[in-house]
Amino acid sequence: MDIKNKTITIIGAARSGLAAANLVFQLGAKAKISESKKTLEAGQDLEPSIEIETAGHTKEFIQASHYVVLSPGVSIHSAPVYWAKEKGIEVMGEVELAYRLCPCPIVAITGSNGKTTTSTLIAEILKQAGRSVVLCGNIGNPFCSVVLKLKKSDIVVLEISSFQLESTVHFKPHVALWLNFSQNHLDRHKDLQEYFQAKEKIFANQSKDDFAVLDFNQKEFHDLVPKLKSRILFFNDSHPLGITNPNYLAAMTAAGALGVSQEISLKVFQEFKGVEHRLEFIRTLQGVDYINDSKSTTAQAGRWALERASKPLIMICGGSDKHIDYTSLRPLVAQKVKHMVVIGQIKEQIKNTFEDVISLETSDSLQGALEAAQKKAVAGDCVMLCPMTASFDMFNDYEHRGKVFKEIVHRLT
Repeated sequence: MDIKNKTITIIGAARSGLAAANLVFQLGAKAKISESKKTLEAGQDLEPSIEIETAGHTKEFIQASHYVVLSPGVSIHSAPVYWAKEKGIEVMGEVELAYRLCPCPIVAITGSNGKTTTSTLIAEILKQAGRSVVLCGNIGNPFCSVVLKLKKSDIVVLEISSFQLESTVHFKPHVALWLNFSQNHLDRHKDLQEYFQAKEKIFANQSKDDFAVLDFNQKEFHDLVPKLKSRILFFNDSHPLGITNPNYLAAMTAAGALGVSQEISLKVFQEFKGVEHRLEFIRTLQGVDYINDSKSTTAQAGRWALERASKPLIMICGGSDKHIDYTSLRPLVAQKVKHMVVIGQIKEQIKNTFEDVISLETSDSLQGALEAAQKKAVAGDCVMLCPMTASFDMFNDYEHRGKVFKEIVHRLT
């Protein structure tokens, strides 16, 4: 893809958008950024000559563009996409841009839950097998920020969300892994069908030389199989080496598609300590454990955490509204949760869902929620941040939320 002397406008100035802007600048294009917020976030590294529009997108700003590139946070149904198509300007996402410049094979991982853990495991397995691996994407390291450093001998392990997939065009991973599918992101996608179709794009351009990796127990995937052109590998239909964790089975299967033995995968699993912000132990204070599960951004992720809890829980949950229904969790919450403290935009919804089955209170801040949780907890209990939704009402992202939680926990006396 030759973009030298072309004008490329990036819509959205979060991490991925800035990476895309810096990338096209490095390749000799004129880079422009249009951002809906009034200012860019402090500390963001951006080439000083890049033209920036803030406080909203305008039609005039993109008119002279050869390409429009979307940050993951910008919907394909947004006004800038309509304006670009009206002018005949090609629109693509940040992942698509990086893909067109990528010289090496890609292992792409999507799913409603477990993406980061599985992506991290696959990268570690491939490294253990002696491969040169770059882990990037939705995991926090934009594809555009690493693509110019890649060699043909590398393997990209790419965590990819529905937001990133919906703006792909020619994107073609050699191994495409779809972990699972459950209700999520209905604040962005108009319904579950649109969400499913966005995820499904991970396989759209694959051929018979590529691999599609799917959970055998996910009934929605069986209807998908006849449409796929790639070689299909199922996981979770058996439990080799006694492994039952679906994320581990998925990672082993994806690595196996690249010729890595199960024994190497097992070695990695035995040494794996987990990922930050996912059931992350922080400290024990006065006999009470404190766990950071900020990466729990769906009801299904909350179920995963609750099912693994072995101590009475004081659960801190809530955040921004993704239009998720939590009623299916009522029996499990009643069984596992001693007390719940609810924060954020959806606190009334959470309160209405669970207040008749458990002891519950609301708080206006994470600090206040932790103080309330500490008062309720006794030795042998566990205080767990398990939001079960996104963080954007109060924090930049789940990482920011988890970091603040850990800082507060470390200050508790």
